[in-house]
Amino acid sequence: MRLTRCQAALAAAITLNLLVLFYVSWLHHQPRSSRTRGSRRGSTSGPRVTILVREFEAFDNAVPELVDSFLQQEPTQPVVVVADTLPYPPLALPRIPNVRLALLQPALDRPASASRPATYVATEYVALVPDGARAEAPGQLERMVEVLRAGGARLVAAPIASANPARCLALNVSLREWTARYGPAPSAPRCDALDGDAVVLLRARDLFNLSAPLARPVGTVAHASRGDIIPWDYDVDLGIYLEDVGNCEQLRGAEAGSVVDERGFVWEKATARYVVGVLEAAGVRYWLEGGSLLGAARHGDIIPWDYDVDLGIYLEDVGNCEQLRGAEAGSVVDERGFVWEKAVEGDFFRVQYSESNHLHVDLWPFYPRNGVMTKDTWLDHRQDVEFPEHFLQPLVPLPFAGFVAQAPNNYRRFLELKFGPGVIENPEYPNPALLSLGGSS
Repeated sequence: MRLTRCQAALAAAITLNLLVLFYVSWLHHQPRSSRTRGSRRGSTSGPRVTILVREFEAFDNAVPELVDSFLQQEPTQPVVVVADTLPYPPLALPRIPNVRLALLQPALDRPASASRPATYVATEYVALVPDGARAEAPGQLERMVEVLRAGGARLVAAPIASANPARCLALNVSLREWTARYGPAPSAPRCDALDGDAVVLLRARDLFNLSAPLARPVGTVAHASRGDIIPWDYDVDLGIYLEDVGNCEQLRGAEAGSVVDERGFVWEKATARYVVGVLEAAGVRYWLEGGSLLGAARHGDIIPWDYDVDLGIYLEDVGNCEQLRGAEAGSVVDERGFVWEKAVEGDFFRVQYSESNHLHVDLWPFYPRNGVMTKDTWLDHRQDVEFPEHFLQPLVPLPFAGFVAQAPNNYRRFLELKFGPGVIENPEYPNPALLSLGGSS
């Protein structure tokens, strides 16, 4: 059948409208900075550097203070805070166009470009700034740009005053032997690699040409072959990120700082598995409590935003365990380097991964009274309530964090007693008013 001229014109008009709608929809889903990237990079006015903040812990950080210090020096300073998933507690970042939060994990409700930090960078240069840094002098980033442009280095690093000062290293990489050898840099301030806390500046194209530019820990070795070291007029708030490790035995296979400087679910799980093994060997009756039991019931693991593991124990069994008996009198470091102690918040026990790394398990002693399990220390938590002892008679096995732990029988009713109906099927952050899993905050 032949198309008439009118039908052909109508088909062409429909096709054109569809193309226009597709383009408008695509443009709408692009972050604002990607739409203006060409004009901003070509302009000489305004900041030439985007600050990238990647190395921080969601549960304890000074990122809002870091961002605020840079904005006080330059209100239009572009800042991109990068996290794998939405941080909880939420970061109190200013709601202005030049401060963005980039989440690396893709989501169905966001375009693919939103998971690529390069989308948010519209400047020629980027500065990797560690958590805790403060901008105390204007123009420091611009001076770093001039040093980078004047020399032949691929990056410029400015050490910051901290408990882990930056130092220059020589690096010899052998792909044939699959080894990397570090040593003193013979020609500092020219470096092959950098160890310690520093602000690192490089061209955005060099950073984002790497296969995984913002994989943690962010290392200066991966970003350039040689770099310059210049002074940095910044201060640092000392915190757990800069803590001296000390206990080498507790850093097996983690020489790069993955315990102190990382979220550390592996070490949290290792602590829980170890403590459960000690309790079972000593004949101490225990069970998963609170959020730990909730995580086990939901997906057999620690809740993503939880920072410890909670176990209930029978108070009368404390004397069966040598470590708990010792902790009654003071802090005890066992033969594996784990620290057993009474918690300062109340009459319960805490087992820490080591003296330097405080990923821990809390042990809550309960005792029966008229068929009801109670204890002597109560916290202001909804789930911190008494419960019938029949939930513990008997205890039942439940997969948790890669091993099998003991849990209350009928744990669904146990959890609903503590958290409310439907708590397993309806996950929510501890404070939905602050941040909701539904996306509102």
